[in-house]
Amino acid sequence: MESDLQFDMPLWIAGPAVLLCLLLAAYLSAAETAITGASRPRMHRLAQQGNKLAATVNALLDRKDEVVSAILLGNNVVNIFSASLTTAVLTALFGAAGIVYATVVIGVLVVIFGEVMPKTWALLRADRVALILAPSIAVTVALLGPVARGVAGISRFFLRLMGVRVDRTPDAEEHDDVLRGAIELHGHGQFDEAAPAEKAMLRSVLDLGDRTVGDVMTHRGSVVVIDAGQPMDAIVSQMLEAPYTRIPVYRTEADNIIGVVHAKDLFRAVKAAGGPETVKIEAVVTPPWFIPESTTCFDQLQAFRARHEHFAIVVDEYGALRGIVTLEDIIEEITGDIEDEHDAIKRGVVRREDGSLICRGDVPIRDLNREFGWRLPEDVAITIAGLVLHEARRIPEVGQTYAFYGFRFEILKREGTRIAELRIVPPVAIQAANV
Repeated sequence: MESDLQFDMPLWIAGPAVLLCLLLAAYLSAAETAITGASRPRMHRLAQQGNKLAATVNALLDRKDEVVSAILLGNNVVNIFSASLTTAVLTALFGAAGIVYATVVIGVLVVIFGEVMPKTWALLRADRVALILAPSIAVTVALLGPVARGVAGISRFFLRLMGVRVDRTPDAEEHDDVLRGAIELHGHGQFDEAAPAEKAMLRSVLDLGDRTVGDVMTHRGSVVVIDAGQPMDAIVSQMLEAPYTRIPVYRTEADNIIGVVHAKDLFRAVKAAGGPETVKIEAVVTPPWFIPESTTCFDQLQAFRARHEHFAIVVDEYGALRGIVTLEDIIEEITGDIEDEHDAIKRGVVRREDGSLICRGDVPIRDLNREFGWRLPEDVAITIAGLVLHEARRIPEVGQTYAFYGFRFEILKREGTRIAELRIVPPVAIQAANV
């Protein structure tokens, strides 16, 4: 009678106890997956909108190590307790064979109902589950946090003995990689025609800190400049013919920039004087703003905003004119080419039916890579002609053909020592011609 009492009591208690342990294990597994998979940017945005649950999730994410340690500690405790309880009961019922039965039964129950199912649910809806479980997770951390911190401290001690760094924080490069990875995932798996363009713009924003104004400027060979020594009527005519509103003004030589003339200022002065004869160019120019070509596009964008100016003269380390950069140049690095009805500059690229391109030599490599998805190097030259010269190591003759980086380049026109026009055959067109 005494043995029956000892047997019946654990059996009645064991069933609900094991079930409770499985429920707790499922909850803790879902909580762990949700808190590690929750989107920090989305939670931050929801918290700013007044979502209190999102604010709780953010507080938990701020001490993620402690939260995960507490959840893992609780999960291991309930799993061990359920396994021990099941083993004790089944051993009492079936003897030594009960150990095997308990291992199989509790193993299947824990894996399916305590791990896989709740983690799958939480993984598919990490943000939603994190918001739902946030208050209960906070209570769990409050109860198990002190013990979890002690266990974590012991673990860190042994890790230090093994030479493992436990105080390492992600550096700026890792944060940048995370952000770029998030951008690449933007629109992934969705039939959104705007997604590629949005991703390209977001990537370009991150690249502003790496690009210099030397990469995006209009090179001095393509810059329209005005000689201050000309008669004023010639200056007015040149200003009317140019497709620009601001033009640098030099005296004696192009490197000696004395100012920048704005079309409106010039025409107002001419109108006020009743003609160009009495107008002095020095009276209408504004002081030039010189910047080094090593300035990053991000810094220059900030400088444009701070100075309320849209135009700067780019110089090299010796103070010689390298080109000009405008606010539009930097914005185009983000949005792509912006052309208006007064833009007389042609793109300089013509596609042919065979897949090749007829290209002006002064077209920037950066523009070609962005337009056609190429990966031509941008660190050895700015223009496509400069890249050919760098690889050829000589001034090529008209008709010569070069092959590098998987492309074929044929020189079509030369103006002096400058490559004026060339034909580019990309790898895809080369492969199609060989088929």
